[in-house]
Order: sequence, then C-alpha cells, then structure tokens
Amino acid sequence: MTSVFDQYEQASQRSKQPAQSSVRPEINPAGLIQMKLQDEIPIFIKQKVNFMPPDKIVHMCVSSNYVVIAMANNIILRIDMKQPDKPEEIDITKYLGNLKLSGMFLDPLGYHLLIAAAPKQNDPTSVPELFYLHRKATKFKQSSKFRGHEITAVGWNVSNTSETTSGPILLGSSKGLIFETEIGLDGDKIFTTSLEQYSKQVFDIGKDSKPPITGIEFRRIPNTDKYVIILTTLIRIYQYIGVVNNHEEKPLLQQVFSKYLNIKERFNQLESSLPYSKMQFYYSFPQEFPKSFSWLTETGILYAQVDTKSDPENILINQQFLPCPETSLLSSSINNTNKKKTAAPLSFVLTEFHVLLLYVDHVKGVSLLNQELIFEDIYNDAYGKLVNIVKDCISGSIWAYSERAVFKYKVTKEDRNVWQVYIDKGEFDLAKQYCGDNPAHINQVLVKQAENLFNNKEYEKSALIYADSHSSFEEVCLKFMEKNQMEALKTFLVKKLEGLRPQDKTQITMLVVWIVELFVSQMGEIRCSESTTYQQNPRYVELQKLFDSFLAIDKVDDCVRKNRSVICNILASHGDKDILLKLSIMNRNYEEVIRQQLYKRNFLEALEVLKSQPNKELFYQFISTLLDELPKPTVAAIIAQGSLLKPSRLIPALVSCTTDEKHAREIIRYLEHCIYEQSCQEQAIHNFLLSLYVRYKKDEVMRYISSQGQDISMVHYDVRYALRLCKENDLTEACVQLSALLGLWTTAIDLALTISVDLAKQIAAMPSHHGNDELRKKLWLKIAEHVVREKNDIKQAMEFLQQCELVRIEDILPFFDDFVTIDHFKEAICNSLQEYNRHMQDLKEEMEEATKAAEVIRQDIKAFRNRCTFVHSKDVCNNCNIQLLLRPFYVFPCGHRFHSDCLVAALTPMLTLQDQTKLAELQHQLTMATNGDLNRGGDNASISASLSTKEQIKADIDELIASECLYCGDLMIESIDKPFIDEDDYERVVKEWA
Repeated sequence: MTSVFDQYEQASQRSKQPAQSSVRPEINPAGLIQMKLQDEIPIFIKQKVNFMPPDKIVHMCVSSNYVVIAMANNIILRIDMKQPDKPEEIDITKYLGNLKLSGMFLDPLGYHLLIAAAPKQNDPTSVPELFYLHRKATKFKQSSKFRGHEITAVGWNVSNTSETTSGPILLGSSKGLIFETEIGLDGDKIFTTSLEQYSKQVFDIGKDSKPPITGIEFRRIPNTDKYVIILTTLIRIYQYIGVVNNHEEKPLLQQVFSKYLNIKERFNQLESSLPYSKMQFYYSFPQEFPKSFSWLTETGILYAQVDTKSDPENILINQQFLPCPETSLLSSSINNTNKKKTAAPLSFVLTEFHVLLLYVDHVKGVSLLNQELIFEDIYNDAYGKLVNIVKDCISGSIWAYSERAVFKYKVTKEDRNVWQVYIDKGEFDLAKQYCGDNPAHINQVLVKQAENLFNNKEYEKSALIYADSHSSFEEVCLKFMEKNQMEALKTFLVKKLEGLRPQDKTQITMLVVWIVELFVSQMGEIRCSESTTYQQNPRYVELQKLFDSFLAIDKVDDCVRKNRSVICNILASHGDKDILLKLSIMNRNYEEVIRQQLYKRNFLEALEVLKSQPNKELFYQFISTLLDELPKPTVAAIIAQGSLLKPSRLIPALVSCTTDEKHAREIIRYLEHCIYEQSCQEQAIHNFLLSLYVRYKKDEVMRYISSQGQDISMVHYDVRYALRLCKENDLTEACVQLSALLGLWTTAIDLALTISVDLAKQIAAMPSHHGNDELRKKLWLKIAEHVVREKNDIKQAMEFLQQCELVRIEDILPFFDDFVTIDHFKEAICNSLQEYNRHMQDLKEEMEEATKAAEVIRQDIKAFRNRCTFVHSKDVCNNCNIQLLLRPFYVFPCGHRFHSDCLVAALTPMLTLQDQTKLAELQHQLTMATNGDLNRGGDNASISASLSTKEQIKADIDELIASECLYCGDLMIESIDKPFIDEDDYERVVKEWA
C-alpha cells in the first residue's frame, strides 16, 4: 500500500503543459488534420529509490550507473545499479581522523574516486588531505603530493578510457591553485607518474585574494590542437584557450596556462554573497564537445552557448541571465507552510532545454528558451532537507538526494514543446527542426511563419510558406486577392502545383489554367500600357521567361496538351498572339503554329514549320494556301518529302492553284518528279499532268505520250480522256498517236495523212506488231490511194509499192485514171510477175519436201511395229530392285522396267484426283471380273465375253498408268517442284536419319 508520504509526493509534483498537449494531431495522406486524444507524460517524473540510509547523506556521486554515497557516520556506500541489491560499505573513519569530508569526485567511467577532507572548525593542528579509491579496491590511498591542499574541484579527462589510470586531470584548490596530475592503481600504491613525480602546480588564479575554485572543466577543441579550460570561483568564470604542441609532454596543460603567465586572463564576474557556486556543461556524451554552459549564482543562472568559431578567445557566446522563478505551480491547498522561500538554489542540473533548480525543500524546472517555470516538485519534511542534485554524465539520469532519501528523475521527450517556444520567439526554422516527424506541428509552424511574413508585407515569401502548409486554399487565395498581390498569388499557386501528385488531375488542371490566366493578365497590362515598346520592357521579358519555364514543367506540359483548347481560348481572349504562337510551338501544336503564322502572313515561317514538323497530314491541310503564295518553295518542300506524301491527296490543292502559268509550271515540276523520280502510276496524276501539258506546255505532250509507249495496257493515263483533250486543243499529231493506241487505225491514218505521208506510214506499220496483215494492207491501201489520187505521182506510187510487201500493183491500179497507159507500170508489173513466179517455185519445193517427210514417217511406223525388247532373268524392277519376272511388269521403249504394282503405287500420287478415282474403280472392276471367272466357270462364250471385258479394263488401266514412262514422262517433269518427303512423314524420317 502506498504510504501517506508517497501520496503527498505524488500530489505535490506538478508540470505545466500547454493546453493543446492533450491531443496529438496528425495529417493523413489527403492533407487533413486529425486530432487524436493522448495523455501527455510529464517531462520530469520523480521516482523514489528503494534505499533507507542508516545515517544522514552528506555527499553523493553518480557516473556510468555507479553510485557512491557518503554518510555522516563516515561510511562510504558504493552501489552498482546493475546489481543494486549488492551494495559495498567502506568505513573511512580511520582515514579522516579529525578531518571532515569536504568533497567527493567520481570520474566519468566510475572507476576513480577522489575524496577531499578538510580540518574541522577550530582545529589548527590538522591539514587538508586527498584520498583515492579505485572501483576494484576497498582501501583508500592517501596522496602525499596534495597534503595541505583542500581540493574543491576536479577536471576529469573525458577522453580517458583506461580503467586503471585517470589520464591527465586538473585539480582546483580552495586557495585558487591549479594542479595537474595523473592518478590510478600501481599495486597498493598511489602514483602520480611511473616515477611518482607527476604532480605539478600549473597555475594560480588567486595571487592575492586566494579565491576557492568551485568548478573546473577542460576539453580539446575538435580537429585542432587547441584546448579550452573553464574555471569558476564564487564570483568569476575564467577561460583559458591555448595550443598544445606536444601531447606527450607532462604536465600537458602547462602549455595552455603558460600563455597567461604574462597576460591577464579573461573572465566574467557576477557579484554574489553565496559561499558556493556550481558550473555545468551540457553534452550528449562526455567525449562530445559541450553545447551549452551554465553557472549558478546568487540571483539566478548564467546561461551561454558554447562556440569555438566565433571568437578565438571566448567560447561562451549569447550569454543570458535566467532569474530564479519566484512563482509556484502548486495550489495553495498543498501545505503552504512547506513552500519555504530561499534566496538562491542550493544546486542545479542542466539538460538540453531545461534547468532543474534544487532548493531546500523543492525542485523547480525552468525552460531555457523562454525562462518559464514548467515543473515544480515539493519534498516531504520526513525525508529531511534536500542536499544536492547531480547528473550521470554517461547515462544522463538525474539524481536528487535529501538527508534521508534518494530520488531519481526520468526525463521524457523534453523537446516536445520546444517548437512552440520557438514559434513564440519567431525562430521558425528552429521550430521546424524540433517538430520531429509530426506533420501537424510542422503545419502549425508553417502557418505562423506565413502569417508573420504576410503581416510584414513580405507577400511572396509568405506565399511560398503558405503553399507548404495545409492552410485552407480558398482562404489563402482570398488573402492575397484582397491585398491585390497577384504576383504572390501566382507564386502560391505555382508552389501548390509542385506539391500535387500526377493523379490529382482535376487540381492540376485548375491551377494550371489559373496560373496561365495570371501570367497572361500581367503581360497584357504591360502590353496595353506600352503598345509599341512592350517587348523591350525588362518586366515583360522577365515574365515571358518565367512563363516559358512554367510551361516547360512536365505536369504543366501534360496538362496544357490535354486542355489545349481551353488554354488557347484564354490566350486568344487576351489577344496575345505571340504567346499563343510560342505556346503552340512548345506544346508541338504545329497546326496552331501554322495557323498563327498564316494569320500574320508569315508564309515563309509557316512553310518552315510545316517542313520541320512530323505530322504529314498538315501538308494536305495547308499546302493550298502556301502554294498560292509561295509556289516555288512550297513545291520544293513537298518534293523533299518524297514518298511520305501521297500525290493523289495533294491533287485538290494542286488543282486549285493552276489558275496562272507561274503556278502551273511549278505544279508540273512536282508532277514530273512524281512520275519520273518516284515512278508514280496513279492515273489521276498522269491525267492531271497531261492536262497541264495540253494547256501550258503543248510541246511536251508528244514526248510524254511517247514515253508511255504504244501498249494500251501499260500506259498510266486515260487514253480516251487524253484524246478528247488533244482534239479540243487541235493537237492533231497527238490525236494520231492516241487513236492508234485505241486501235482506231483508220481514224489515225486519216488524221496522219492531214499532216504527212511519212507519219501515216509509221502508223500503218504499227499493226505489224499485232500480226494482222489484212489490217496493214488496208491501211497501206488508204495511204496508196491518198498518194495516187492526191498527188497523181506514178513514180512515187511505184516507190510506195516497194515499202510494203503486202500491196501489189494490181491493188493500186484501180486508183489511177483511165487514161494512164500501161507503159507507166511496165516495170512494176514485171516485178510483180517475177515475184509470183518465185512464190510458186517456193510452194513447189515445199510440197516436195512434205512428200519426202511423209514417206520417212511411214517407214518409221512400219519399223516400230516390228520392234521388240528383250527381258533377261536378271533384270530387276527400277523401283523396288526386285527381280522383274517374279510379278507382272511393264517395259517402256526407253528401257525402264517396273512391276505393275510398283508402277501403280509410285504413279498414283502424281495423278489428278479424278484419275486416281478412275484408276481405283478400274482396279476394283478388274478384281471383280477375275473373281467372277474363278467362281463362275461356264461355257466358252461366257468365258470369251469375260476375257473381252477384262482386256478392256486392262487396256483402260494401261492407258492411265502405262501411257508414258514413270521416269521419262511428263508426270515426272511436272512433279519436279514437289518435296521428296511429305510433311506428314517429315518428323518420322528425320528421327530415323538421326
């Protein structure tokens, strides 16, 4: 059961916590703050140690969880907190004699204990002594080197790791003397050095006044050879900073003090009437260089930050005085008689953010940041007066002890409310630093910081901070709009946009559209105020650069692409064509870019954009306008695209631009490129080119028609369309060629004769390629008629007969007048008769040769009837290599021999499906006929009929399979492209071969 005293202790302990500390705010992924109830644990929690001292406690030291307690009955109690139930008691009465224990000092490792003893009052015969006790020893050793010096302070070597020796340490005496020594175990002896000589006075701060030294610390400044030594007396703080060149030299710190033998040392002085003072440093662990310093005086605590960089002669910076609190956190209902006011604390302990002040009957905790009293603990008189409060420099635990009890303070998250203190002080960066991973606290800091900047009219900085916070979006926007701070609003929106996730598409779209509107509005104001020189305005140039950078952001670029029409409408509504054009270029909206360039009549720029962009569909869309304005460059551009463009899709644009010869000639150039370079065969392209030739380059028509050839199936233009065009434009020679191409020979000859006889002859000679002699003769007769009747030139008519072998003199005689005498045709008639004679002689020779050839054939047939082939007993089938005579067989004139069944089996796959069916049916009929003879028997007539039927079936089978040799016939030649192995048998054969 809890004692009444313990209940009183619990009731008398109070901590001041902020009102909001009862809730724990969090921010969920959606950015909403959730408030969760949570009971806050006090920063300082006191626990009474289960220990009842047999006598009053006068001194206590704690280090590395090792406790040493000195009691008024001269008993030293050593307790290892790892084994608290096994304390050690050592009686020091015989060592002290008439002396009293004046001080007890334990090194950071907890291995080396020094006890200072001083004469009792009114005892002039005794002198101060110093005793040493090792952790593993039970007997104190007296130091002869320090006899007569009352040691009041010890500066331990925090870098020492040895359990047997302390390393160089500093000792301060009650008369201002400073000694350096090294102590430890050497058997049963105390040694100062290995030769027992290492103990030397290194400095004297007293000189005339002889002030007692109340505290001493020394540290090596990291990464240097400098050492700093801090000493305190009752009213002064001394700083000694110097370089140690030789770390092996003993005494080590003499090299630092020697600097101050001839110069005045640096100190701070505060008036105090107290007979004591205390110095404390804060560090996370002893080997770390201290972060802060504090010193107890009569009126309060002197607190300073430790910094070795700002001033080489002063490491205690930002000094401030913390007065001891006069108020109380405890209610008046708690035994006001116990709240005794004392002028100054007896002792104190320094933590990172607080200082615990020890009074006679209570302990107070004060914040170092705002000097606010946050903790108070009243002690019961039953435990006696409080004596001291100490801190374990290794574990960080805090111990307070009274005359009759020992207490331990647990420090729990003492930085929990530091961020709030820094907010109140306006140090927002430090506040964020101490918010830890609590997003709600960070948000509060950001909101306060943003509000502070906003109130100080630093709107853009405020916007950046607001964007990082979770403040209401609408509220922040309205704040900037009320102040007409559009630039700050834009900054806020851009920063908010950066924090959005890709999946927040709606929010991204809203912010991008708003930011674009703000940019365009700002630039529009400058453009309106400076209508002609706005592009030279530095502010306008800066806005343009910022806008370009904004549009280059990935999520912005993606949003603009997906909402292109909205953005373009905004830009168009402000009339900013330059930005619209630039935006279109940045977003690769080439269609809009070309439109804008055409709108500005920058045709050459539009053509360059069209050439450089990858979307070929835009050529078909804009080529008409560009051809109309820039025919030659545009044609060069589409020619450069080569086969990437389809000429047929360009025809509408090309047709619309053929209104004058200048444009038509450029279009002709493109069409010629398509036909002659790209081998275009589309009829529409050829027809279009031919129509342009007819209209603008008539001399090219014949060249084009000739290049296409005289085979109507091979030309790529519409011949009838071309004929109609040429007729409409009186291109007779072209009509002649086209009529001939269509097979209108008579029309072609008639048209050719209107031009020249030679052209008509060329046309008349064309049907020779078709093997139509009758037509040729007809055409030549028309020419002959024209020559005879039109020119009436007998000589020319006779020469004409020599040019065509199909026309004879008798064919053209009707064309001459009746008055023409035969003398004019004498030579021609004689030549004709001679020709007939030669022809008859040739026919006679051909008849004789045919008679001889027929006789030879008759003799061959006769000889073939008597031909025979010999089959030997050793002959084998050419298919199965088995003796031929064993089964029915076939022998072919070529010499190949096959069994009948082998021939059928080999030949069947080569037959057509129809022949295979017929062969199977004949074989079945033969089998039925043979079986019928065996079963039937009968008379001779029936047998003869049966044999006749079988012979017919065999003859039909022979017709199918024995009409030609398997190896030498047409079937073998036709099967040359068939594989040797069927696909179905391929895998099996491959496995067998493998």
